[in-house]
Amino acid sequence: MTYEETAGAMGQIPYFEALNQEEKKEVTESIKRLLGQTFMLEHKYDKRSGRFIYNQEFKFCNKHLEFIRGYFAVIGIRVLENSQLGLIYIQGETTMGERLPKLTTLYLLVLKLIYDERMAEASTSVNVYTTLSDIHEKLGSYRLFKKQPALTEIRRTIGLLKKYQVIEPLDLLEDLEGDSRFIIYPCINVVLFGDDARGLLESFEEGDDSDDEPEI
Repeated sequence: MTYEETAGAMGQIPYFEALNQEEKKEVTESIKRLLGQTFMLEHKYDKRSGRFIYNQEFKFCNKHLEFIRGYFAVIGIRVLENSQLGLIYIQGETTMGERLPKLTTLYLLVLKLIYDERMAEASTSVNVYTTLSDIHEKLGSYRLFKKQPALTEIRRTIGLLKKYQVIEPLDLLEDLEGDSRFIIYPCINVVLFGDDARGLLESFEEGDDSDDEPEI
């Protein structure tokens, strides 16, 4: 949906009509962003500065949060905020995303375990660092790697997890190696719980060798 279409659909809503054109655009972009990526982070890693910076998209969404909540409520979607993790995200039956390939699902489950382990080490940040080798080593401990995935498949998996704000690659995907680094964002905490991740990994270990694409 374009900005003009969304603005037209909201034309009769008093709050929206009272906004100036720039603020209307902020609301529209916030709605589109939540629908497209589910999560919105308060702070994101900026490669140019090498540090975490305040996310302007989060600022706009938070500014109009009550209106955005009401807008999504019409279609049965909840807009939730976790101030401790610095997250705004949507949840509801109608927010089911795309079906995840098996490798993406396995990465997601392992990333949650790595995240919990690092946070248990008295981390002072809600973000965790890991490498591709760490991920594959953890998968190997569950005997889930019978052969190394193709680089194209790994890149596609990383791209999908980046889209949903689960990880941030710190190195170029074209130069992907075992020591390639990633940030695991706190969104992983509201995707699934640690016990759920372990249970699902064990079910993969006990299951057959099917390459069917599971859904979380």
